[in-house]
Amino acid sequence: MKGALTRFLREHDYDIICLQEAVWSEADGFLGYFTDTVEDLKEASGLIYEARSANWGVDLLGGKAIMEQGNVILSRFPIKNVEKKFVFGEYHPRMEFENKHGASDDQGWSALKIELENGLTVLNYHGYWQKDPIGNEETIRCMHKVADMIRDINGPILVCGDLNINAESPAIRELDFLTDLTAETGTRQTMMNLKFIKDVAPDHILVSKDIKWSNFEVHKELVSDHAAVSVEIEI
Repeated sequence: MKGALTRFLREHDYDIICLQEAVWSEADGFLGYFTDTVEDLKEASGLIYEARSANWGVDLLGGKAIMEQGNVILSRFPIKNVEKKFVFGEYHPRMEFENKHGASDDQGWSALKIELENGLTVLNYHGYWQKDPIGNEETIRCMHKVADMIRDINGPILVCGDLNINAESPAIRELDFLTDLTAETGTRQTMMNLKFIKDVAPDHILVSKDIKWSNFEVHKELVSDHAAVSVEIEI
C-alpha cells in the first residue's frame, strides 16, 4: 500500500507519531520503490526528531543491504532520552522471511521509550502476538516488562501501539495505572477488515491520569491493515 500512509500524514497535523512494523534500510532509495520508508514518513509528517528500535532485519539486493523493521517514534519536540528493550526474543539481523510473523525465537518484540524535553514520556510497543486477541501467559509476562519501563515515572506518560490484544485481555491489566482510551471510548474495532471480521481492537492509546485528552478517533482512511488511531492531549 505504498503512498497510503504518507498521503494520510500530509493531510493531518500531528506532533507525535508512533509506528509499528515501520521499515528502513541503507538501500532506502531501492526500498522506497515498494513501500513507505521511515524517511518518507518523516518528510510527509514534517517531524524531524526520531527514535527507532529494530525488531528484525532481512537481506536485500542479494545480501548487499539489510532492511530493518520495527518501532519508530517521530516527534515535533526534541528527544532527551531513548530506551529500547526487548520483552521477548532478540534482534536477528538476517531473519528468514517465512518466520517473520508470529511469536517465535526468530521474532523480537521490543518496546521503545523516549523522554521529550517538555517532560512527556512516550512508549511505543508492538505487542507479543498470539492468534487469540486475549493473549496468554507469555503475553502477560511481556506486558509486565513493558509496564516496568514506565511504572515509576513521575510525570505525564503516553503509551501507543498495536498491543495485539483486546481491552479485555488479562495482559492489559498490567497497565491499569494508565487510562486505556480504546477501552474508555468503547472502541471495538481498529482493524480494516482485510484480515479480521469484527470486534478486534488491538490498537491502544493509554495516558496517565495527569493528561487531559479529547477527540480520540479511529480513522476510516485505508493506511494499512490497521486503522490509524489518534487523540489530542494536554500536559
